[in-house]
Amino acid sequence: MKKSMIVCMLMVLTTVGAMAQKFALIDMEYILKNIPAYEMTNEQLGQLSQKWQNEVEAIQQEAQNMYKTYQSDLVFLSAEMKSKREEEIIKKEQEAQDLKRQYFGPEGELYKRRESLVKPIQDEIYNAIKEISENQGYQLVLDRGSAMSVLYASPKIDISNEVLVKLGYSK
Repeated sequence: MKKSMIVCMLMVLTTVGAMAQKFALIDMEYILKNIPAYEMTNEQLGQLSQKWQNEVEAIQQEAQNMYKTYQSDLVFLSAEMKSKREEEIIKKEQEAQDLKRQYFGPEGELYKRRESLVKPIQDEIYNAIKEISENQGYQLVLDRGSAMSVLYASPKIDISNEVLVKLGYSK
């Protein structure tokens, strides 16, 4: 009877031990800051964004100048000329809005460019995390920065530096 009880207790402890899950944390922001290619990509995207923003602002400024000129000439214009100028101003404002949407919209050029430049880096990080997780038996890896419900996490389970080492950016 005692032997069967001991065997049962060992089986329960073994089952509980087998069900124990290993967790790990990463700090994606920390990892990305330590990858020079990501920093260069961000810089390129910033310059491109500024260039496109300047283009949009130039057209908006042109529309404002057209409106100011229209306001000052309003007294001298015939009804036909007024409507023609108003249409030109509206067309210029619409051109600025269309260009802004083309560059910065949800499916705009900046989004597409960011995706094409950043996605390979993110995929590389994901593959490194996956490999480390499989090698060390982690069932769950959370990003410390985006996991808003993580109030405290031990630094012992943070594998960010291991990911950087795996990517070739030793820390």
